[in-house]
Amino acid sequence: MSAQSYAQPHGNLLFHWERPRQRKLAIAGFLAASVGLHALCFYLFQVVYPPTISLLPPPARVSLIAATSPESQSYLNWLEAEDPALASQTQRPADARAFQLPKLTHIPSYVAAPPRLKEPPAAQISPATPSAMPPAPVPVRTTSAPSTAPIAPSTLIFSDGLHDLPVTHPALKFQASSREAPQSARFRVAVDSLGVIRYLFLEQSSGDSALDEEARQYLVLARFQPGPPLTNSPGLTWATATFEFGNDLQLPPGPTERAP
Repeated sequence: MSAQSYAQPHGNLLFHWERPRQRKLAIAGFLAASVGLHALCFYLFQVVYPPTISLLPPPARVSLIAATSPESQSYLNWLEAEDPALASQTQRPADARAFQLPKLTHIPSYVAAPPRLKEPPAAQISPATPSAMPPAPVPVRTTSAPSTAPIAPSTLIFSDGLHDLPVTHPALKFQASSREAPQSARFRVAVDSLGVIRYLFLEQSSGDSALDEEARQYLVLARFQPGPPLTNSPGLTWATATFEFGNDLQLPPGPTERAP
């Protein structure tokens, strides 16, 4: 303040109090401008430029899982494997029967109700000493006649083409040099068209050289009747002659049969 103001007799106050400004008109103007601007924007975006695409809510969909496709089958298998209800319960094996009896321990009847055993009779002890030879009928032993074994004669068998041909040979009477049972003797023979044995070879020995020699002599004396099997072949007919020795052999005397 200046010094002149203090010199006036009825001077003004120390501070100049001005009247308050008119602020209500400014606030009302801003509100009106805001409402007009919002109305203009609504008119531009809703009337002049309306939205061209409207998004509708998605329709309701239901998905069905069928076992006809491999994807659905694999998904069902996964659901069955991950099912907590199946994992928490006892599963029966696939090869188990529908109804199977439980395994029960067999309890015999005599365990529950023991049988009544009979008491053995009292032993009767005789004071007399038993005899070593009590009186009894004398046994009679009957001597049965020794049964003689049936005689199995010796036979001569030809093989191959000579089996069905009639043959004439001496009687088969052989004399063995030992008492042991001989084996079968087999010869390889060659017969000409006249039925005469031209070649003779020993293939299997009987174990007795004397019997082998006697069999060879019998084959040398044998004669076949000439027939188609022999006359049809220009050369020799080869076959096998087998001697089956029976129990009609003349055996040498034993040690007890020899004269002193």
